[in-house]
Amino acid sequence: MLDLFLTYHRLPQPNRGFLSAGVERGETPMEFSDKVLKCIDCGQDFVFTAGERLFFRDKQFKNEPKRCKACKGKRLQALGVVPSTTSPKVETRAVCAKCGKETIVPFKPTQGRPVLCRECFQQKKTSTASE
Repeated sequence: MLDLFLTYHRLPQPNRGFLSAGVERGETPMEFSDKVLKCIDCGQDFVFTAGERLFFRDKQFKNEPKRCKACKGKRLQALGVVPSTTSPKVETRAVCAKCGKETIVPFKPTQGRPVLCRECFQQKKTSTASE
């Protein structure tokens, strides 16, 4: 009776997604290729690339994407979700500790540490490398 139960109620296997179903029965793994899908919002066709399919399999996602990138972006914007990659670039005006020239640096300087302009930084970098 236990064997019958285990046959029908198999626990999920690690690293198995929707693309590798059937491999345990001796079938060869499915090749990854681009697949054309239809967006549920705009109705346009979009490509679900082989790389995206591999990513979905590795993350064990069960469903394929339903929206094209443009509609997904609009939906996230409407929901108020801000992508983490769009952080504002920090630029700070500072005075070079070596030559006194005003410069802009791509970080917020910490107190007590000298800030160098590009030229002085390059000079220090080359002199340190040659020692």
